[in-house]
Amino acid sequence: MDDDFVIEEDEALKSFLPHGFGKQDVKANVALQIERSKRPSVRATKAHDDGGYGIANQEHGSITANSHKDHDDDQDDDDDDDDDDEEAEFPVSHELVLKTHERTITSMTLDASGSRLVTGSTDCTVKFHDFASMTPSTLRAFKSVDPTATKTSASSETHPIHHVEFNPVSPTSILIVSALPQVKIFSRDGEPIGESVKGDMYLRDMHNTKGHISEITTGTWHPTDRDLCVTAGTDSTLRIWDCSVRMMQKDVIVHKSKAAGSAGRTRMTAVAWGASPQGNSSNLVAAALDGSLVMWGGNGPYTRPSAEIRDAHQRDTWSGGLDISFDGRTVVTRGGDDTIKLWDTRKFKTPISTVTHTSTSSQYPSTDIKYSPTSSSIITGSEEGSLHILNPATLKPELVTPVTPSSPLTTLLWHPKLNQILTGSANAETHVLYNPSISSRGAATVMSRAPKRRHIDDDPNLTTDLSQGLSADAIISPNGNLSTNRQQHSKPLTGLTASGRSRDPRRPHVPITTPFAKSQPDEKHVRDNIPLSSMRDEDPREALLKYADKAEKDPIFTGAWRKTQPKTIYAELSDEEEEEGREKKKARQA
Repeated sequence: MDDDFVIEEDEALKSFLPHGFGKQDVKANVALQIERSKRPSVRATKAHDDGGYGIANQEHGSITANSHKDHDDDQDDDDDDDDDDEEAEFPVSHELVLKTHERTITSMTLDASGSRLVTGSTDCTVKFHDFASMTPSTLRAFKSVDPTATKTSASSETHPIHHVEFNPVSPTSILIVSALPQVKIFSRDGEPIGESVKGDMYLRDMHNTKGHISEITTGTWHPTDRDLCVTAGTDSTLRIWDCSVRMMQKDVIVHKSKAAGSAGRTRMTAVAWGASPQGNSSNLVAAALDGSLVMWGGNGPYTRPSAEIRDAHQRDTWSGGLDISFDGRTVVTRGGDDTIKLWDTRKFKTPISTVTHTSTSSQYPSTDIKYSPTSSSIITGSEEGSLHILNPATLKPELVTPVTPSSPLTTLLWHPKLNQILTGSANAETHVLYNPSISSRGAATVMSRAPKRRHIDDDPNLTTDLSQGLSADAIISPNGNLSTNRQQHSKPLTGLTASGRSRDPRRPHVPITTPFAKSQPDEKHVRDNIPLSSMRDEDPREALLKYADKAEKDPIFTGAWRKTQPKTIYAELSDEEEEEGREKKKARQA
């Protein structure tokens, strides 16, 4: 034998065999996962001297302004360096996409710590997301709530969600505004806490009603008082609620419209409650459908506004975007007349700056515009699905980046602690934009975790929501057709959830057809095994009369008195006597 015999290593077999025994730790390639979430290169959009946006050219996923094209190569390199610096300034280099809704997202909110995300949509549901429990492979909501459903049945009435907002002082409560005259308070776990009352619609004076008499459009919390919130309704009122005393109405602000033909009423479209400059009382600013912009002192009295601009925006256009700066000195509005305007709260008469920006209020009422946490920038969306970061003084664009092309952005949020920008669009997608170098927690933490291994519980077709009870299609009858049940699990019907319920909340739930409901029981089996079953089809009167002759000839119970029993004799009356008897009986009854 040759002692120098050597076996060649097989790399394929070596990679197939295990490297150790016991539980294997799953390690995540954080750099690779974050690199996969990187967005296409974004270049800053240069503003024109006339304050316009210019014409955007999209090349290789980037958007640049149509400015001077005849530059030298050295100047182009300098511009690229400047663009990279501006891109690093804003958290837009990476993104995380959540697809938990089915229709347009109208509002979103994050708690102060940035761990829980709540979104509302026109699909009449509110979704609760927890970043702490998410992984790159399990991007889903842990709870879905319909705040307007009054019954557990699928045929109950549901309404779209207009606004959701965490309490900035006490993040244990969430303000949820739907298309109803009542506002609701939910806990951070999705449990109802309180509900406002509905006002009397037959009262003309809105000061005398205990609540809104028509649909509420939006609402917000007090910036420093944890128990106060304000709602804006289509009944031309703002109502301040005290949440510590069973959602009791504290104050009523009636906005009297001065527009011709409005009869003194209009719809309130937006409201913001922000801090006031120099540490004074807060400011309460609201926009109306008649184009007016009104401001009150946050602590009252509310009998007369402290300032009012009648023609802030065009009349009969929905101005859904409104926000107050961090120091309370400026107010920015986005109107349905395709304009964005900047106002000074100390000289609340004419706008400081005005730019043209196409509005989406004709299709989606929520056209958000927000200040950054430090009020150093203003963010808003566009009809083309791009995120616009504007200068807070001139309203000129500092950065324009596409988020959901060909799908408008309807709601936005810039969280101060996470330093991440969240956007909701009309295609039911929630995008979390972040930058690993300047953002913390939130989406950055999710992408740094190891993906969860595929488990049988991750397949919704093989699991059941126990909070909704067992579904009918999950029960297999012993004598039923097993192939039918197996097909229902492997190929669920279009428009149905895993439990068999309709995805449309307005469509009632149709129960499954069992094998016993398709045909009647076997008649021969019933006739042979169930005693006296043939009597069901027999006339009871005929069944008794056929024994009359036998009972008369051979009585069983009265046979002892058959010979001694007297014979019954009936009186014989003529027809005239019978008629007289009937008439006497009728007269006696009368």
